[in-house]
Amino acid sequence: MIDLLAGIRVLDLTNVLAGPYCAYQLALLGADVIKVEAPSGGDLARQLGASAKLNEAGMGASFLAQNAGKRSVVLDLKDAGDRERFLDLVATADALVENFRPGVMARLGLGYETLREVRPSLVYCAISGFGQTGPMRDNPAYDQIIQGLSGIMSITGTPETAPLRVGYPVADTLGGLVGAFSIAAALVRQKTSGQGAFLDVSMLECTLSALGWPVSNYLTAGVDPRPMGNDNMTAAPSGTFRTADGLLNIAANKQEQFVALCRLIGAPELAQDSRFAEREARKLNRKALTVLIEAALVAEPASIWEERMNRAGIPAGRVLTIPQVLTEPQVMERKLTTRFETVPGVEGPLTVVRGGVLVDGEAPSPAVPPPALGQHMDELFSSLPKRAGAPA
Repeated sequence: MIDLLAGIRVLDLTNVLAGPYCAYQLALLGADVIKVEAPSGGDLARQLGASAKLNEAGMGASFLAQNAGKRSVVLDLKDAGDRERFLDLVATADALVENFRPGVMARLGLGYETLREVRPSLVYCAISGFGQTGPMRDNPAYDQIIQGLSGIMSITGTPETAPLRVGYPVADTLGGLVGAFSIAAALVRQKTSGQGAFLDVSMLECTLSALGWPVSNYLTAGVDPRPMGNDNMTAAPSGTFRTADGLLNIAANKQEQFVALCRLIGAPELAQDSRFAEREARKLNRKALTVLIEAALVAEPASIWEERMNRAGIPAGRVLTIPQVLTEPQVMERKLTTRFETVPGVEGPLTVVRGGVLVDGEAPSPAVPPPALGQHMDELFSSLPKRAGAPA
């Protein structure tokens, strides 16, 4: 069990992806994450996923993906009695994360200013599509909306197919990661000074920040980013190439890597060809270079080329499916997944993915499986101290 955040209690009032993913990262690092769910079905993700049976049981695959290691209580925050019980929880919490629309918590009488009266050192993280201020603050936002507005879709795909959505909820995920990082940073200040914080996380801004190179190329060089399919705009040959049995990503971004690649495919003369000898020339003649490289690569399968190129110092990797990569020796050796033999509401064992870091050589893994809705009501509230000044 990883204990980097041992002793830290986090209240997770979030739904679907950005917020739950944020709180999941904290749970993996040892925080006591209490998921506060509404009585009418809880987190919407409980009903989302590929298995209709799991959705019906309130344990949808989308929920299972990012809620292991948490405890669940059910509270109706519109009910006066449940609001008091929630405030009892707040009095014991170090951090809280929510992803309601701006203003919802305040209308419930549970905004940051109210909660800090109960817990002055509280770290309060609000994740929303656009942030707590600005003309779009009240707009509803899902990942796809942010992908479109941020410019991601405009540079995804080829000139013929763009704009395209990235194949997973990247904007939600970025919002969750920034939220978790910000909470962890605020907790450091809390523990040294006793000061809380209000963290206003905008998914749109997180996504734009992560679009570092395309945004910088426009701001500093005036270059309007364009979709380039599987090619890397900064170098050539750098992209996806056909082999005898599938696609191979090659990133020969440095001059010495390109020279090594030419030798490896049996065409050393390409490194002296005026069309390809210099970096900028290669970018201008990318298509012609790709044709020549692929003419050599079709002689062998992608796995052979991957091994040869990496051994020669040329970054290369097969293009895999998700089932394929999950069985790769590299992934299996580092114990990316955790298996639970029994999970409430789930027939048979459950495997979930942990975070992408090792701590002192150990893989942070959730200690308990994803909770059933309200599973920990008695466990939590039977031992919760009554806060000072609370109604009798």
